[in-house]
Amino acid sequence: MGEVPEVRIAALEAAHRGAWEPLWRGYQAFYEVDLPEAVTETAFARMLDPQEPTYGALAWIGAEAVGMVHAIEHRTNWSIGNSCYLQDLFAAPEARGRGVGRALIAHIYERAAARGCSRVHWLTQEGNATARRLYDAVAERSGFIQYRWTPPA
Repeated sequence: MGEVPEVRIAALEAAHRGAWEPLWRGYQAFYEVDLPEAVTETAFARMLDPQEPTYGALAWIGAEAVGMVHAIEHRTNWSIGNSCYLQDLFAAPEARGRGVGRALIAHIYERAAARGCSRVHWLTQEGNATARRLYDAVAERSGFIQYRWTPPA
């Protein structure tokens, strides 16, 4: 059996739009949502704007983008340093089991530590057993349950 190519992580750049969008669409399909194009345009633009607290990176194997991660830094009243919310994490189905998710999480950990963040946190669906196995290996469960409210349209 041949050697598995190394996963390389790189910050999102404007030139990556064509590589990023299929991953973003795949992520939405996994969660059975279809966000409007204006949301996609805004999300991508925010991740490229150094004045925004959002950040994005892609995982590459060779010349192919095989995963993406998005994070948002935010204030917290529980520490002096910001907190980092790992909002979106996705590995293309054909790349799963090759360390893509683990590499993307490690990248966010390194970036958050370098920027003085006090923690990295994220959510996942209860039934997402595959992802939860990885998350259980790289982080501790907080024990919190998420509640949300959406204003009426």
